[in-house]
Amino acid sequence: MTQIKERLEALRQAMKNAGVAACIVPGTDPHAGEYIADYWKERVWITGFTGSAGTAAVTLDKAGLWTDSRYFLQGADQLKDSTIDLMKQGLPETPEIIPWLSTELKSGDKVAVNAQMFSVNAYASMKAELKMSGIELVSHDLLKEVWTDRPALPHNPFFVFDVKYSGKSVTDKLILLREELRKAHANVFVMSALDDIAWLFNIRGNDVAFNPVVIAYALVDEEKAMLFVDPAKCTDASFSYLNDNGVIVANYQDIYTQLREIPTKKAVMYDGNKLNQSLFEAIPAECEKRVGMSPVFKLKSLKNDVEIAGVRKAMIKDGVALTKFFIWLEENVKHGHLTEVSIAEKLFGFRTEQKNFIGESFNTIAGYAGHGAIVHYSASPETASTLMPEGILLLDSGGQYLEGTTDITRTITLGKPTAKQKKDYTLVLKGHIDLAMAKFPEKTRGSQLDILARKAMWDLGLNYGHGTGHGVGHFLNVHEGPQSIRMDENPATLQTGMITSNEPGMYRTDEYGIRTENLVLTVPAEKTEFGQFLRFETLTLCFIDTRLIDKSLLNKQEEKWLNDYHKNVLKKLSPYLSKSEKKWLEKKCKEI
Repeated sequence: MTQIKERLEALRQAMKNAGVAACIVPGTDPHAGEYIADYWKERVWITGFTGSAGTAAVTLDKAGLWTDSRYFLQGADQLKDSTIDLMKQGLPETPEIIPWLSTELKSGDKVAVNAQMFSVNAYASMKAELKMSGIELVSHDLLKEVWTDRPALPHNPFFVFDVKYSGKSVTDKLILLREELRKAHANVFVMSALDDIAWLFNIRGNDVAFNPVVIAYALVDEEKAMLFVDPAKCTDASFSYLNDNGVIVANYQDIYTQLREIPTKKAVMYDGNKLNQSLFEAIPAECEKRVGMSPVFKLKSLKNDVEIAGVRKAMIKDGVALTKFFIWLEENVKHGHLTEVSIAEKLFGFRTEQKNFIGESFNTIAGYAGHGAIVHYSASPETASTLMPEGILLLDSGGQYLEGTTDITRTITLGKPTAKQKKDYTLVLKGHIDLAMAKFPEKTRGSQLDILARKAMWDLGLNYGHGTGHGVGHFLNVHEGPQSIRMDENPATLQTGMITSNEPGMYRTDEYGIRTENLVLTVPAEKTEFGQFLRFETLTLCFIDTRLIDKSLLNKQEEKWLNDYHKNVLKKLSPYLSKSEKKWLEKKCKEI
């Protein structure tokens, strides 16, 4: 902890030199990414806290780290003796960061942030809230002055994502984007979200964990498209490809110069939830601004026929890998030597046997018994439970294939389930099936369907705290929007071509967790005098553990859905399995 104290001391000296009374250090990057490169892990560097969610605030005499309940134990351990207080978000006694700063500081004080690390909307919100207490928010990158040995940005070369997988060329996508810009009466669009950029230019890389993206910025106007990227990352092939498609390649940091040189008569479009404040400040103040959801964000959520066909192939590969894994698990769990960590490694091994498997789409969540009740549990060699031939295992995992991205959760029993476990499992399954069977008119929002996944549980006073569904990218981010299925209101509607997760759950603290997750594709249903209706097609191919089902709780429609689903799983996966593997799967897919 001596090192952390020294870093805090250096930061406070920089604060004094700059005339600021506090500094906010988030766990984000300039691209609003879920996973970030080591170069931007400023919060980790100043606090020592490595959790995925958390923000630090440092004054001249105090420091706090705000994080949610997933990380209370980890936070307490990693912040011990650091002089940084763990601020447990969500507890009634814990103030949020801005109210805390408003109490600690006085009117006229300044709070510094690295404007690269905050979206335009987040920055504006903080600024307005601090102003109410007479405190000024200023853009000042203090960490740049004190973190002198930070890691370099990744120099990994990126590669061209072949149109045989993407289904649309860069030229086609730029035509679509420019049409959206015309509709918005905008001349220029500035982009910083890495998955949007990767999709638009048909490029992929490995600059961050799990998401196959490339660290870059982009600028598109009526005539030209520019990609701002470290030239060391370009191969001859990728440079030629971009050049042939009329894309101008410039240095990563040159985005600032290009923004400042935008003619003042031009209207600039940006997404306030994605573009960072530092880039926004470089846009000439005289330019008209068009604020709205990124057109690329919307376009990439609507998968084309080639992408959908690819995802279907990826689902077969993933289903084969999972089937082989569960056979292996069933054979080996009785020996008592498997842990949450070792089974995740084994599952990764089965996926690597599949052609065009590139990596995991997120860190596997393997939660045995009580660990399954921790929604975003992450096992480590120190904390991992040993699996026994009893109790319940929750396994949430996914793969990145050139053909598509997968995300699946299965809950299985490793022994003889109790009546309570079966009831909970079946209630979750009812919710999953009822959502999977939904038929709904166009322009329906995910929040309007969320009740279908929860009603069986709500009827008994039960619930779960997370969303029911998130959008999924095509060989891109496993979490993408704009659509979602959750209780929170989201104006984005569910549209044909969107891929979304269906993952209700149930969690009994210190006992077990249950979640059943498939990915679903929104497709047209019938058209009637009342308009066009849509439905979901389930894409994921893996058996659902029927040993945990209390059949008396399912209605005939739900039973039929499950039996039909299992018939499809068996039909699609059998050609890729050995005789014994197929026989094993036949038992798992037997009608109930």
